[in-house]
Amino acid sequence: MLDLLPLTAADHELIELARRTVDANTDGPDGIYTMGAAVRAADGRMFAGINLYHFLGGPCAELVALGRARAEGARELTTIVAVGNEGRGVFSPCGRDRQILVDYHPDIRVILPTEHGLGSVVATDLLPGAYRWTPTIES
Repeated sequence: MLDLLPLTAADHELIELARRTVDANTDGPDGIYTMGAAVRAADGRMFAGINLYHFLGGPCAELVALGRARAEGARELTTIVAVGNEGRGVFSPCGRDRQILVDYHPDIRVILPTEHGLGSVVATDLLPGAYRWTPTIES
């Protein structure tokens, strides 16, 4: 059972940023840019990204948003969400994204749809018993 938390005003703001990002950059219902994502840093800054569809499995919107946050110096992240284009709403992250979230940001809250509506859970709740890779910096 997931420890689902209700959404806050800040969560709705993050969803709206992801929605605006994908809607501004989509190619429409038959287009390849179908998902937008947004992540919030501990200092309140928000970063958005859009997926780069490729038949080899290009990066998901969540990974682009994480990379953008890192490129801007945000290393402590609190919340992430992915939203589909054309009003499709909030989506749960795929397995690859879940693993990356657990490895880099195990305590990040993930906004997702459930049978009880939208809520947020800790990333580790989405991948119980997962292999844990710890990124290290070599000198």
